[in-house]
Amino acid sequence: MPNVSILIPLALPGPYDYAVPLHMAVAPGSIVRVPLGSRQVYGVVWGEAEGDAPAHKIKPIIALCDVPPLAEELRQFVDWVANYVMAPPGAVLRQVMRVPQAFAPPKPLSVLAPGAPPEKMTAARRRVYEALAERGAMAASELARAAGVSASVVKTLAQGGYLTAHEMPGDKHFPHPDATHQRLDLSAQQKAVADSLAESVMAQGFTPHLLDGVTGAGKTEVYFEAIAAALEADKKALILLPEIALTGQFLERFEARFGCPPALWHSGLTAAERRRTWREIAENRVEVLVGARSALFLPWRDLGVIIVDEEHDGGFKQEDGVIYNARDMAVVRSRLAACPVILSTATPSLESYVNARDGRYVAHRLTARHGAALLPEIELVDMRAAPPPQGAWLVPQMVAQVGAAIDRDEQALLFLNRRGYAPLTLCRACGHRYACPACDAWMVEHRFRKQLQCHHCGHMEPVPQNCHSCGEADKLAACGPGVERITEEIIGHFPEARTIVLSSDMGGVAAQREAIQRIGAGEADIIVGTQIIAKGHDFAKLSFVGVVDADLGIGNGDLRAAERTYQLLSQVAGRAGRRAERQGFAMLQSHSPEHPVLQALVSGDRDSFFEREIAARQLAEMPPFGRLAALIVSATNPQEGLAFVRQMAAKMPPHKEIRVLGPAPAPMARIRNRYRYRFLLKASRQAPLQGYIASWLKPFKPRGSVRLSVDIDPYNFL
Repeated sequence: MPNVSILIPLALPGPYDYAVPLHMAVAPGSIVRVPLGSRQVYGVVWGEAEGDAPAHKIKPIIALCDVPPLAEELRQFVDWVANYVMAPPGAVLRQVMRVPQAFAPPKPLSVLAPGAPPEKMTAARRRVYEALAERGAMAASELARAAGVSASVVKTLAQGGYLTAHEMPGDKHFPHPDATHQRLDLSAQQKAVADSLAESVMAQGFTPHLLDGVTGAGKTEVYFEAIAAALEADKKALILLPEIALTGQFLERFEARFGCPPALWHSGLTAAERRRTWREIAENRVEVLVGARSALFLPWRDLGVIIVDEEHDGGFKQEDGVIYNARDMAVVRSRLAACPVILSTATPSLESYVNARDGRYVAHRLTARHGAALLPEIELVDMRAAPPPQGAWLVPQMVAQVGAAIDRDEQALLFLNRRGYAPLTLCRACGHRYACPACDAWMVEHRFRKQLQCHHCGHMEPVPQNCHSCGEADKLAACGPGVERITEEIIGHFPEARTIVLSSDMGGVAAQREAIQRIGAGEADIIVGTQIIAKGHDFAKLSFVGVVDADLGIGNGDLRAAERTYQLLSQVAGRAGRRAERQGFAMLQSHSPEHPVLQALVSGDRDSFFEREIAARQLAEMPPFGRLAALIVSATNPQEGLAFVRQMAAKMPPHKEIRVLGPAPAPMARIRNRYRYRFLLKASRQAPLQGYIASWLKPFKPRGSVRLSVDIDPYNFL
């Protein structure tokens, strides 16, 4: 029997050799079931056998799964990601194989078709027949939903013979987007960029593009033309979004342009939806998919374009398990697929900005809003000179602007990137501060639901009546504002206004979607939101944006603090005045209005701000002019973790192009009762960073409660 190398989707050091039974025809990429110890697991044929074990010790493959093999480019992608981020290749393969239910063909579907209608035709029964006439045969549960009737109505019709049952093979296929369905009216500037992107797609080769356009410039409509070009070339398109659960407006725009919705991939799908989508992609029947970062690891074939929308967004960085940045990995995926990748943003990451400036990416600029819409006017309020009234957080002129927007039958947005009611609760009698029992973090008060919560581990407890430390009653004080506190204040000014709070931890995804739909429909006068409101939403009536604390995030010592603050505030301000009939206005409250970030926002001189940031990074040889990596050691026993990092420090190899800082306690030294220590590695662009780390870590095997993770190109420094 021939032998093959099989990669198993577990954090194992590499592939294992298995024998192929004579009756079985496998190929590279075939998904198989194999024995591993006392259990059976799935794996992928990765190539020829690599070991030289005696034949009698090599176990045979148990079964070949009836699913198309994984494409060579996907297997190359798994290996590339594993080598780059220094994760076991099996752990990366697990990103591909998270839906084992899809490895078998779908079971036949039982569907209902209309028969002779009953003599007694009720309104509910009529809706059933109308739904079948409009959409064709469908499963009983789907028919009940489509007709808006109870399951018993459908069941009664079927039992009476008025609906006939048929077997249909497999899943219902996704609808086919039509590249010519509704061509959009693009401006001359938009059309020039769209034509360039479409030409790149038609050329069917790897080219990275930066689509850099001001907020409201119509970037989505531009890259839709690249998708249309892919469809016309019989290729597939993948769109990555950072907040996939909140994309109602995007999906509406897509359906208007292409005549049907795209396929979706995100954590909110049911198991059945994930199985169907994975299988349809494996069989090359999904033409366009909108997904979260993990959609990169789906079993694509014939990709014609990859689009990363809001490419600057930190949500593309996965911080646990296999640690990777989906923006950067999308560039790699497109290179292996030999197709263009389009990075779209109003506020580029510094890395992408430099790549475009220096010619490594093709740069496209959209400098004007679509149609006659104007960019918002931005004003800074110096809170040192004009503070809010005592006990308040909003300056009078901001309150006045909210009122003026309401009087004009327009909408106002108050932005504060801080969830809950207050970031800290303390006792006025004894000074006790409420901290998370599992993390080095203060508990955030959520007054609407009467809870204290840690936003690092999720621990929750009721807001106490008496101080836990001194026992005094009614002495707890909320320190600082969160969005709930701002909501309380603004409702005090405008009690009759319709106010909606939009925060990532309020009500779940369904409630957030509903809130966004209500805002878009004009059913809100005031919106109070965190950064979730900054991402791509287009509200026609929103004319005023007030930023409650523009300094939040600027001075935290993070490498990207200024860059991220500029991106966030620019995106938030850009929600205002996206229609020609009203110019937007944004007001930023600040205790340091002279800061370069805020001055760049007011002046609109983004590129000068970026050039200052670039000069500072270049001088310090920091990314993108140098490289960083973090080694994070954690343990439930602090002495155990400290002993391990001391052993690592003692064996640290010297290298003239790599400098190691640490070990030191991580800035967030304890999360989920794990004590954390960090090494930060700073290297030149040419230094063999991964090779150095691999050599250093080779003799170390974490034991007991100790865990060791590697973060190449860290984004979060906590």
